[in-house]
Amino acid sequence: MTTPRSGVLERRPVARVPEPGTAFWGLKILTTGMGETTSDFLVKSFAPELVVPIALLVLVLVLAVQLRTRAYRPARYWTTALMVSVFGTMAADVLHVGLGVPYAVSTAAFALVLAAVLVVWWRVEGTLSVHAVTSLRREGFYWATVMTTFALGTAAGDLTATGLGLGYLASGFLFLVAFAVPGLVFLVTRSAAVATFWAAYVMTRPLGASFADWFAVPAVRGGLDLGAGPVSGCLLLVFVAVVSAMALRARPTRGSGSALLVAGREGAA
Repeated sequence: MTTPRSGVLERRPVARVPEPGTAFWGLKILTTGMGETTSDFLVKSFAPELVVPIALLVLVLVLAVQLRTRAYRPARYWTTALMVSVFGTMAADVLHVGLGVPYAVSTAAFALVLAAVLVVWWRVEGTLSVHAVTSLRREGFYWATVMTTFALGTAAGDLTATGLGLGYLASGFLFLVAFAVPGLVFLVTRSAAVATFWAAYVMTRPLGASFADWFAVPAVRGGLDLGAGPVSGCLLLVFVAVVSAMALRARPTRGSGSALLVAGREGAA
């Protein structure tokens, strides 16, 4: 930005995470579904003792790259979101399958953890808005919240599908309604933007995972029996295509920097 008096370029804080929009929500739901089936495929195809630590290591690496990026970059951000989905699914499944924790208990526990993260974030930063994620510390709170929502959503989705016996397809439609309600509230009232955003964000996890599981699981479990591997592969192709298109669109055009400088000089004149 330039000022008429000085012509000096003023730096505004740059968003480090994407703005919510149609593409954002669509890709968010896609990554949740892909994370669910990818986690299932890896854990069932290889030793969990091997793939879970590897998934954690990859998550740490991509998250470190993301945190070093001072502005939103589609490929880095969405790769990190995908790995959060994969490892978040594994973490929730380890509690139930490995430690025998009931889904109702893990859902309640993750909900309390999420509430605690949001309270600390609010007390430290004074805002929970994604539009204000312009510093490293705020982005740290953002990703802590995202990780918790993935674990919570995984446990909640499994609770409705298997614990309550609704099945994956019915659970998918249930969470589709739960996802749409906050958006409708915001569109009608034009208020509570932060609360409705995070409420919808939490619902994207069980929404995407429930439909992905319905495509993947055997018919005896109420699914279409396409397999976790093929479903993950198809979703990966869509993911790469969409993120690549986003990255190309976000790439700055040549001369944009010089145009700003020219504008600054003209303003000063």
